[in-house]
Amino acid sequence: MNSFGRNFRITSFGESHGVGIGVVIDGCPPRMDLDIQDIQPFLDRRRPGTSLLTSSRKEEDKIEILSGIFEGKTTGAPIALLVRNLDQQSKDYEEFREKFRPGHADLTWQEKYGIRDHRGGGRSSGRETIGRVAAGAVAVKFLSAQGISITGKILAVHGKTDPAEIQKEILRAKESGDSVGGIVEITARGCPSGLGDPVFGKLDALIASAMMGIGAVKGVEIGDGFAVAGMFGSENNDPLTKDGFSSNHAGGILGGISSGQDIVVRIAVKPTPSIEKTQKTRDIHGNTTEISVKGRHDPCIVPRIVPVAEAMIALVLIDCVLEREKYQKIP
Repeated sequence: MNSFGRNFRITSFGESHGVGIGVVIDGCPPRMDLDIQDIQPFLDRRRPGTSLLTSSRKEEDKIEILSGIFEGKTTGAPIALLVRNLDQQSKDYEEFREKFRPGHADLTWQEKYGIRDHRGGGRSSGRETIGRVAAGAVAVKFLSAQGISITGKILAVHGKTDPAEIQKEILRAKESGDSVGGIVEITARGCPSGLGDPVFGKLDALIASAMMGIGAVKGVEIGDGFAVAGMFGSENNDPLTKDGFSSNHAGGILGGISSGQDIVVRIAVKPTPSIEKTQKTRDIHGNTTEISVKGRHDPCIVPRIVPVAEAMIALVLIDCVLEREKYQKIP
């Protein structure tokens, strides 16, 4: 499945070492001001080669708008966005034509489809998220006009919470040919109450699905998340007063519907599976072998995943806002 959403529907395309990565947006409201500068800053935050903490792959990730915009405004037609790949080094991946990389989708993709693009992981590469971020930027532009803002931040990397210690931890992993993961928090502010459906379209379920759809994410919690398992009901409930809620343990969602409070989401991001340390694996012939993944890889994907997570929350929220508008039009 390469599509996401109901009312604001996106379909992403492209591979890590193909011509480019892109997305088609269907259902974007018309007459909205939109140009490249509304999208490019989000891609700049996601792109590689910006510091010693990220992959050294040098990509400008310049966005091209192919359709759906006329005289600076959306027309209601599908919006096609494209980023061309300019700095592939496919030769670095030739060994992986016959060897499966541990922690990657190489094996499972091969078993499902009987064919795979071994160059950078193809569609399973983190580079696939370019389309999500580009579409998310469009969603953010729409949501901001509704008074909704989305921000993300790094809470921890490999157990470290201090920014300086986080940087040291990433560099230590890089120097030893290893990688580290971490925790990211995303907060949506200004959301109206009433977003989401109470049974199978719960807002928290949609958010969890969106977050788990990011390749490196292995866990999601909303509000106090797993901590609620150790609480009493009297501790976990958010008391209501004439001025509103007095706490936000629920993370802004009750019964699958937004409460009007901040929506708070945290995700657990796994260590980058491409590491130089030698690991055991098997090849396409079923033989046990060893592998060392050289090349240009992030020692920690956490810093670059922040705009991706923000984009996915934006895509869920715009979809729910547009769904809510349907009900408001019913007499």
